[in-house]
Amino acid sequence: MELTDALRRRRMVRAFDGRPVPPDVLERVLRAAMRAPSAGNTQGLDLVVLEGDDTARYWDVSLPEARRGAFAWPGLLRAPVLVIPVADPAAYVARYAEPDKARTGLGEGADRWGVPYWYVDAAFAAMVALLSVVDEGLGACFFGQFEHEGALKEALGIPVERRPIGTIALGWADAEVERPGGSSRRPRRTLDEVVHRGGW
Repeated sequence: MELTDALRRRRMVRAFDGRPVPPDVLERVLRAAMRAPSAGNTQGLDLVVLEGDDTARYWDVSLPEARRGAFAWPGLLRAPVLVIPVADPAAYVARYAEPDKARTGLGEGADRWGVPYWYVDAAFAAMVALLSVVDEGLGACFFGQFEHEGALKEALGIPVERRPIGTIALGWADAEVERPGGSSRRPRRTLDEVVHRGGW
């Protein structure tokens, strides 16, 4: 698939039919995510992958059974794979304390980073994964963990100092029940509204 086609087709899919994702397909998606840019080639990204019955642990923490009846997107819970990109802030601080980067001062602490590149790089990886999913003919949805981050980290054994940036649900879209989210009705800004040529 051409990149322009993948970009055009990419959308958030919130209903899955539950069919498992073939291992080779999932591996290609994960390998693609690992090819995302990494500041200083720090590679401070980990991917927590939950498949099949393991996804139930995620939902038990983030959407307990008692709340599921009112959940607007029940088909999301049928996603056969959940991928959680996890950023490692300390890896970036350590990398930028090395001799070739030390002059930046970013190795002195996470608070020295005006833009925390561990989040930028993890978001790059998530976007690459989303496009790779489209290229494989699957659907995906990226969503946040919000107030459940701490509980999910504990349930999944993610080290306390690491930062999951969200979750990617992926699998085969259920065309019978899939519907766009309310935000999709918001009009896209035009190129002229977004692009500031020569300055703001």
